[in-house]
Amino acid sequence: MRMFNRYIPTLIAKHVYRLFSGRIHIDGRGDFDFHQGMVQAQSDGDFEHFRTVKEINTEIRKLKEMY
Repeated sequence: MRMFNRYIPTLIAKHVYRLFSGRIHIDGRGDFDFHQGMVQAQSDGDFEHFRTVKEINTEIRKLKEMY
């Protein structure tokens, strides 16, 4: 599990894109799982959780377009 002290979507997206599956923790946002290179939303997540997942996945899509 990788722990991020700050929420920086681009940095987190690079980590997820590189490792492809695993788990991350973002201070103030909580734990997130990622599989197949995309962050997965939890069924019991709140609005902030879903917004974070969407922002990170958007950054991952941008990375995929570049490479």
